[in-house]
Amino acid sequence: NASRRACLVARFGFIYAQERFDAESLLRTYISDVEMVQRIIYTAAVESFHAAKMAFWKFKMRARERLCLCRSGAEPLESTVLNYIICHKDQYDVRASVKEVIRSMNINPKISFPPETDFIVLSTLIQELCTLAFSMQTLVPPLDVAFGIDGELFDETKYYRSSDSDFTAAFVAHHIWPPLIENGLVIVKGEVVTKR
Repeated sequence: NASRRACLVARFGFIYAQERFDAESLLRTYISDVEMVQRIIYTAAVESFHAAKMAFWKFKMRARERLCLCRSGAEPLESTVLNYIICHKDQYDVRASVKEVIRSMNINPKISFPPETDFIVLSTLIQELCTLAFSMQTLVPPLDVAFGIDGELFDETKYYRSSDSDFTAAFVAHHIWPPLIENGLVIVKGEVVTKR
């Protein structure tokens, strides 16, 4: 569990550092508004975790039903179910989660995309995030992202300020990347823009 956790946390950091940047560069070819690009990527990250968590829950229910029928041994059912999911996570239908994320993004009133293209251009990033989020659910305790609200009070235990922020501003203008949490505690800070 500890080594898997370390690998997954490192993967989250790599997606933030590299794949988010690549997605931002791609979106900038369609959208000139940097804030909108950042909002789209943030929404994709949060929605990917939400979709993967829902898929994990459904997968877990099916696995529990299957294992209840043929279970033997002294290992607790929850441990058996988690071990089964870890061994069979290749059965996770990540494409269905990607479609769910894109559907959610299409109805989100805070983000928009030029009519000549579609959020599907982010499918590689979304797939990576969904796969990561699904794997993070197999940890004990599971890892998740914290959802932020525009206008919330800036919290330095949860976020870094972006370089273009007003460092004297007390409130978050918009989010760039969500923080990673474990048992309600931030283990990797997110990034926000603060403005007056």
